[in-house]
Amino acid sequence: MARDITGKTVAFLLTDGFEDSELTEPWNAVRDAGGTPVLVAPKSGEVEGEHGHRQAVDREVADSVASAFDALVLPGGVVNADHLRMDDDAVDFVRAFFEERKPVAVICHGSWIMTDADVVEGRRVTSYPSLRTDLVNAGAEWVDEEVVVDQGLVSSRTPDDLPAFCRKLVEEVAEGPHARQHA
Repeated sequence: MARDITGKTVAFLLTDGFEDSELTEPWNAVRDAGGTPVLVAPKSGEVEGEHGHRQAVDREVADSVASAFDALVLPGGVVNADHLRMDDDAVDFVRAFFEERKPVAVICHGSWIMTDADVVEGRRVTSYPSLRTDLVNAGAEWVDEEVVVDQGLVSSRTPDDLPAFCRKLVEEVAEGPHARQHA
């Protein structure tokens, strides 16, 4: 179900090595629904995906706050996810969205940073299968489903799940903050 998210600003947190389609398809879904996507990264300039997609960085994560956005998207890509989880500003940025009870949408390896942000305990999630143990060890209930929604947290496994992921992302952004979203 398509929803109108006009006036909503959605942060996309990523760095080099992201899975191209996990940025471009949700980005287009947000834009097509009337929202404003903003690329947030640890560095200025541009980022490059695993398959060569390049995109300009709008804001550096060190200079960004969750309160300036309505929602967060965390694309995957092994290199992207590994580098982000080692960046303290990125981890703090992710945690802040949960503390502010805002929607967060994560796909594939993007969920790795959530273990470092300590925001998955008691949450029902999915991810790329190799992250299952990390998520379970961090207290999550991991399931193998196309898309999982748990109180404003949307998660999917792989680029094959992008159509369902994008639909739920827009739906959750339209709904806004969730009282039961938590850090």
